[in-house]
Amino acid sequence: MSLLELEGVQTYYGDSHILEGVDLSVESGEVVALVGRNGVGKTTTLRSILQLTPPREGDIRYRDESLIGLETHEVAQRGLGWIPEDRRVFAQLTVEENLRVAVPESDDVQEGLQLAFESFPILEERRGQEAGTLSGGQQQMLAIARGLVGDNDLLLVDEPSEGLAPQIVADVAEALARASEAATVLLVEQNLPLALDLADRFYVVDNGRVVDEGDADAVSADDERLRRYLSA
Repeated sequence: MSLLELEGVQTYYGDSHILEGVDLSVESGEVVALVGRNGVGKTTTLRSILQLTPPREGDIRYRDESLIGLETHEVAQRGLGWIPEDRRVFAQLTVEENLRVAVPESDDVQEGLQLAFESFPILEERRGQEAGTLSGGQQQMLAIARGLVGDNDLLLVDEPSEGLAPQIVADVAEALARASEAATVLLVEQNLPLALDLADRFYVVDNGRVVDEGDADAVSADDERLRRYLSA
């Protein structure tokens, strides 16, 4: 039994047919990458899983239970954390306050903070700093850390390298690698070298369908098999 399974997922925005029968699976402990051009349905796949944009057809199962028809907060309560492309940190709150509000009421706050600061030492150094004054890369680390302290078994991470300088991307890649030691990750990423470096397996999405898949270590970022779906 896979941790997450999508079967024949059909998702629309109004009359626009975005996902046209997406099938994929994620096993516990894996990092799985969704790669493809802009606008082909990668983010919509994450939104469908979270029931932010509920599919009209198909099924999405987490731990062999269907998520179809649940409210998004009910999906989150099952242990799925979302790290959106725009990060959505609370700019006026400090780093520590951002982390505290992400820890479930039933959990130990100090234990959550310890996990976050062990995974991301730079955040401990800046625990009293307002999140809005952090660099883009540090905000991304904070967003990932919030997903971890939220007691999530599966992190849905959307374009973590978007808009970041190359050195910061390298820092975020290290942060994601650390996060993957504590949680399973489904990663949407256009930066193919980064995606393949982090992932165990990949799916290529094109025009709302999965058109290729495989083991990340069996291909390279220069592989024409993938490049034809990523070039503009």
